[in-house]
Amino acid sequence: MAYLSPSLYMVTIEQLYALYRQHPQICTDSRSIQPGSIFWALRGERFDGNRFARQALDAGAAYCIVDSRDGQTDPGRCLLVSDTLEALQLLATHHRKQLHIPVIAIGGSNGKTTTKALVAAVLRQHYTCSATEGNLNNHIGVPLTLLSIPPTAEVAVVEMGTNQPGDLDLLCQIAQPTHGLLTNIGKEHLEKLGSIAGVKKAEGELFDYLAHYDGCAFVNLSEKHLKTLARRVRKKIFYAEINADSRRLLPPGTLVVKRLPPDPFVRAQFSAEPSQSMEVRTQLLGLHNFHNVMTAIAVGLYFKVPAEKIKTAIEAYCPENNRSQIIAWGNNTIFLDAYNANPSSMEAALGVLKEAEAQRKVAILGDMLELGQATEAEHRALIRRVERAGVDQSVFVGPLFSQYRPKRSKSLFFPDVSAAREWFSRQRFEHAFLLIKASRGVGLEKLLTFSDLSEATQRLH
Repeated sequence: MAYLSPSLYMVTIEQLYALYRQHPQICTDSRSIQPGSIFWALRGERFDGNRFARQALDAGAAYCIVDSRDGQTDPGRCLLVSDTLEALQLLATHHRKQLHIPVIAIGGSNGKTTTKALVAAVLRQHYTCSATEGNLNNHIGVPLTLLSIPPTAEVAVVEMGTNQPGDLDLLCQIAQPTHGLLTNIGKEHLEKLGSIAGVKKAEGELFDYLAHYDGCAFVNLSEKHLKTLARRVRKKIFYAEINADSRRLLPPGTLVVKRLPPDPFVRAQFSAEPSQSMEVRTQLLGLHNFHNVMTAIAVGLYFKVPAEKIKTAIEAYCPENNRSQIIAWGNNTIFLDAYNANPSSMEAALGVLKEAEAQRKVAILGDMLELGQATEAEHRALIRRVERAGVDQSVFVGPLFSQYRPKRSKSLFFPDVSAAREWFSRQRFEHAFLLIKASRGVGLEKLLTFSDLSEATQRLH
């Protein structure tokens, strides 16, 4: 349990919360202090926030929360706790307990951020909704997300990530969700989770929490594993893609959504009432994004958002920040998805490339990180899959792909983005569809830092 130093006024968590209520903006980066905010001096592998307390005060911070007397440069405004991270988590949980609203937790292997954005967009059509900004989904980001929820919020959407056993359990204990969903189960973070079985167990911690506290789970029956993982949850909302074989096998009351032929974007059809059919035309590509859209529809209908508002929200959503981002570049189309990558999400992205209507198809893929003992096998398997997929040109970027390059490969291999960019800048693509995808650490989006792209439009319609 974190505590504030007895030498400093015997401050309790309730008193710290009162301070937060006066200064509700929390900042963990001394370089971006806002006047009147509270600087939280967190420690990391390569930094110690205590060292920047004085800088934060000089920049306008009202108070600093530190866990080292070296950072206590101003005893009146530098409050000492035993552990700043634990204190942040405790404060977030205390704030959460004051919020008598639905809190929807979103976990899963792939598509969390896009699903979170779609769900929040739908709910905002009808409620005051607070949601995770960007990718703040870990043991630091979730507390910061909770502390950003204003008293006026009517519902909150909290993204939760995991890369080792126990992560989601901790985040659920902090955020105390009333509702939750898992997007899917895939080959993610195998370095620490080991296998699909390990992923299922780690991601299943969210459903375990909901089962224990009688929460409500949204369960996509069109995704493997999710129904089984949710078996102990008493309150369940089922939804699925409808097809000729599925309707008779679905549990009673399951929301069914029809996937319409793409144009090339995902299109869906659902019914809020038996006599009311609603068609949605999105700005997203690929079957995986149909599942994300289906989830947003299911959550929206459960919370009684009118069907027309659901349609409006989903159709207005445009992906950005290197996630399923569609870029029109001359007569070419770029599908930029360079924020994260694992074997499952790579397979989904290749599905988008396969469905694309283009004279020329190009796959530019970067290393997949955090795969542990599966690294070699998964990279070799992806190379084989791409080279057998019938794409016109395949390019692999990064030291891992270069290390596992087959002897008789027709693909191009580059050790890093700099070398790939030199090649890329010399190309003259015409009527091509380019898939660009890699783990975030590769920085594959840097391929596009050339002047021609400044004229590109971020939307195709």
